[in-house]
Amino acid sequence: MLDLRLPADIEKRLEDLARKTGRSKSYFVREAIVEHLDDLEDLYLAEERLRELQSGESGTIALADLMKIHGMEN
Repeated sequence: MLDLRLPADIEKRLEDLARKTGRSKSYFVREAIVEHLDDLEDLYLAEERLRELQSGESGTIALADLMKIHGMEN
């Protein structure tokens, strides 16, 4: 269960959409979360990876070296 407070203008838009479509507000909130959760996860992972690179906790590998490791060199 999730308890969520939205700004008044967003709540109004959500109510209008639900009324116009005959669907529940919960339906549209769920759809929005499902639609954007992958993007948010990807963003978090990219930011975390950048932090690790900048702090020296991890490094990089050249594409040519990676291709050699996987037997894909030219």
